[in-house]
Amino acid sequence: MSVPGQSGDQRGKQGAGQTLGAPVIAIDGPSGSGKGTIAECLARRLGWHVLDSGALYRCLGLAAHRRALDLDDGAAMGRLAAELAIRFDGDRVLLNDEDVSDAIRTAEAGPRASRVAVHAPVRGALLSWQRAAARRPGLIADGRDMGSTVFPDATLKIYLDASPEERARRRYKQLKEKGMDANLPALTRELRERDALDRNREQSPLTIADGAVVIDTTALSIDDVVAAVLAEARSVPALAAAVPPKTGLVAALH
Repeated sequence: MSVPGQSGDQRGKQGAGQTLGAPVIAIDGPSGSGKGTIAECLARRLGWHVLDSGALYRCLGLAAHRRALDLDDGAAMGRLAAELAIRFDGDRVLLNDEDVSDAIRTAEAGPRASRVAVHAPVRGALLSWQRAAARRPGLIADGRDMGSTVFPDATLKIYLDASPEERARRRYKQLKEKGMDANLPALTRELRERDALDRNREQSPLTIADGAVVIDTTALSIDDVVAAVLAEARSVPALAAAVPPKTGLVAALH
C-alpha cells in the first residue's frame, strides 16, 4: 500500500514501533459509536491530521468485491492490501484515484470490512501505513485497535461506546440522508453480528485499550463528546498546550 508523503525509511522506523514522531489521540469503539465524527471534529479543532482506519478496511473489502475475490482468503487479501493506493483528500477517500467515499459507506461495506480485517496478512500490510500517519502537529486516529495495537503508546486513548439500538439508528439516518435503502431491524442485527466478529477475531480484536477513557455516547451530542475528550486532553501535560479553550459546538450525533 502506498503512503503519500512518507519515505520508505520513515515507514520502516514507525512500522518498527519506535517512538512516535507526533502526539496521537487514539479513538476506538464499535461501529456507529461516533468515533469517525468525533475524530473529524477534534482534528478540525486542533488543526491535526486524522486517520480513519476503518476506511482502509472498507476500501479493501470494496476492491476485493469488485475483483470477485474470496474475502475469507487471508493470503489473497494481504496481497491486495499491499498493492492498493488509498488517499484521504479532505472528506473524500480515493482508491486508486477513484472517489469511493460513498461506495465504502453502504450497508454492505461494513460487513465486508469486518471479514477482511480478521486476516493477519491484511493487518500486517496496513500497520506501517497507519503508523506513518503520525506526523506533526498531531494525529487523531480512529478505529478498533488504535490504542491497543497500532498506537499502544498513544498520548491519549479514548474508547467510545453506545447501545446497538442507538448505533443502528444513527447508521439508518446516515444511509437515508444519502438516499440509500436501509432497514432498521436489519441494521441492528448486522451491528450485533459485526460486534461479535470484531470482538472475537484473533487478530487485533476490538477491546478497551489499557489506560483508555471510556465514554458512552448513547445519549450525548457531538458537542458533549468533543468537550469530554478535550477535557481529558487538557489533563495530559503533553497535550494541554495544544488544546484550545472551551467554546461551543452546535451539532448532534442524533
